[in-house]
Amino acid sequence: MSESPEVTKEPVVTPLRVVIGLCLLAPFVAMLWVGSYAKVDPAFIGIPFFYWYQMLWVLVSTVLTMVAYKLWQRDRRTRRGGAGR
Repeated sequence: MSESPEVTKEPVVTPLRVVIGLCLLAPFVAMLWVGSYAKVDPAFIGIPFFYWYQMLWVLVSTVLTMVAYKLWQRDRRTRRGGAGR
């Protein structure tokens, strides 16, 4: 019988992938934890905290998603480079 070559698998969970997951999870946690921002004060230029906090998270979510995407691209490049391509 022929021997099958050893297949070395890289770990699926890496520190970089944990950071990617946290970047994608943070906006959900922030928006689902309503008790943290369900208040009027402090107002910002007359806008209650409830509203400007949510709008701020729209921008923060965009940045975090962009960071996660760039990190994912880097992860894929390094994995392909290590596979001999």
